[in-house]
Amino acid sequence: MESTEKAADHGSPLTIDSLLDNVQAGSPQLGRTRLIGIDGPAGSGKTTVAANLAARAEARDLNTYVVHMDDLYDGWTGAERGFGLLRDHVLQRLADGREGRYRRYDWYQRTYAELHVVPNTVELLIVEGVTACDRDAAHWQSLRLWVETSNEVRLGRGIERDGEALRDHWLEWMRWERDHFAEQATRSRAHVIVDGDPSMPFDPALELVAKSVALPPHDSAAS
Repeated sequence: MESTEKAADHGSPLTIDSLLDNVQAGSPQLGRTRLIGIDGPAGSGKTTVAANLAARAEARDLNTYVVHMDDLYDGWTGAERGFGLLRDHVLQRLADGREGRYRRYDWYQRTYAELHVVPNTVELLIVEGVTACDRDAAHWQSLRLWVETSNEVRLGRGIERDGEALRDHWLEWMRWERDHFAEQATRSRAHVIVDGDPSMPFDPALELVAKSVALPPHDSAAS
C-alpha cells in the first residue's frame, strides 16, 4: 500500500490513526519494531502527543512501549549522554534482536535508579523528548514528529511544573536545545510539524493540529 504524501498544511487537524496507518504500511526498521520519534523544544507538548499516540496504537491491539528521554538524561546537562544510552542500549539492541535496557534517572537523587526492559517483541516503540530524533536514530525511525509552540508558553509550562527555583535551569536548557536543534536540523527532518498550543478546536485524543505534513511513502510490494 502506498501512503499519501501531503504538502505543507498550516494548522489543519490530522488524525492520529492516519499517522499509524502510515507507520504500519511500512516495514519495521528496528528489528521487528516500528519506531516513532517525537522531538521538539522542552514544554512544547511532546509527552501529551506521545500518550495520545500510544492510546490509539493500543486501541489497535499494537504492543506499544513509550520511552521518555527525561528518564535517560544525566540531569540538566546530560541530554547528549541520554541519547547515547538510548541509541546504544535500547535502539541498537532492538535492531540486533535483543531486548532494550535502560535505567531511569532519578532527578531528586541525581543518579540512575531502577532498570527498565524494552522487550524485543514490542511492535511499536514511541520515544519522546529532546534528542529523540537525533540523526543517529533516523535510519531506525518509521516516523518523526516535531512539536513546537512559543517560548513564552513553554517556559510557563516548565515553571508551573518544576517551580520558580528552576527558572535558570530552564533558561539555560532552552539556549542549549536551540543550538542542538540547529546542529541536528531536527525540525527540517521531521515528517510532521505539530502545533503544541493550537487555537483551533480539535479532539486531542484522536487528532493533532499539523502545521506541515510530508509522510514517508511506502512501496506496496515491500509492505
